[in-house]
Amino acid sequence: MGAADVVPGVSGGTIAFITGILDQLLDSIKKIRPSLFSVIKQQGVKAAFMHINGPFLVCVFGGILTSILTLAKLITYLLHTHPIPVWSFFFGLIVISVVHMLKQVKGFSVGRLALFVLGVAIAWGITMLNPIALEMTYLNVFLGGCIAITAMILPGISGSFILLLLGLYTSVMGAVKGFDIAIMATFAAGAATGLLSFSHVLSLLLRKYHDATLVFLTGLMLGTLGKIWPWKEVLTFRENSKGEMVPLDERILSPFQYEHITGQPALLSYAIVAMLCGVLLVWGLEQFANKDRT
Repeated sequence: MGAADVVPGVSGGTIAFITGILDQLLDSIKKIRPSLFSVIKQQGVKAAFMHINGPFLVCVFGGILTSILTLAKLITYLLHTHPIPVWSFFFGLIVISVVHMLKQVKGFSVGRLALFVLGVAIAWGITMLNPIALEMTYLNVFLGGCIAITAMILPGISGSFILLLLGLYTSVMGAVKGFDIAIMATFAAGAATGLLSFSHVLSLLLRKYHDATLVFLTGLMLGTLGKIWPWKEVLTFRENSKGEMVPLDERILSPFQYEHITGQPALLSYAIVAMLCGVLLVWGLEQFANKDRT
């Protein structure tokens, strides 16, 4: 989940769903509420820790934090130096994830089809938005953490991409790579606030309207594929917080158009192999999750 959350366009919530831990994660998080103090007072800290499924949460968030801290530099480097294979890998991962999620739906109706189309439209619309440039203040970082974390646990919506739209992605990633404790703590506080609030909503929807919610979330995932498509032409640039020129508006191209317009190799064979690796990874995670459930 941490590795996925680092990449704009890929959701850690997708990984949580594929591995079968999303429901348990939401149920554990929503138990962190004011009534927990009563459990501590009556039964002690250890009982409260077990009440919220503490060992599970420590493993999940410990893994996310470890992955972000160790992979942030590597993934940003690979996206800069080898963009086509990296985006192709995540493209394959999302495509097979859509298939995986639709397999969980027990039946389709006109209403569910409408929710699916709505999800695709919303995600596609979000990915087409131009980033804004929020000032790098502690308040904005806190609010960015609140908003981004809701996307991080939603299959299909990328928390990193939300940060990109807010103009905070580069600054937050720079803080992680530079180990800026103040910015990281502020972002973490915002993320914790957003997570504790939104987990109740998502858990309720999955419990009462499981298939309908699943169909909508799958639509969200499918709608992000335009952002993840490996071959693009950059139409306009923007200046980031470091004074570097980075892509702002992009146009989707076919591999052959990409070679003709940009003059750079499309690396089609590498892209296909990378996509297959993404497909195989999700398939392997699905098999592992199924084996663990039995």
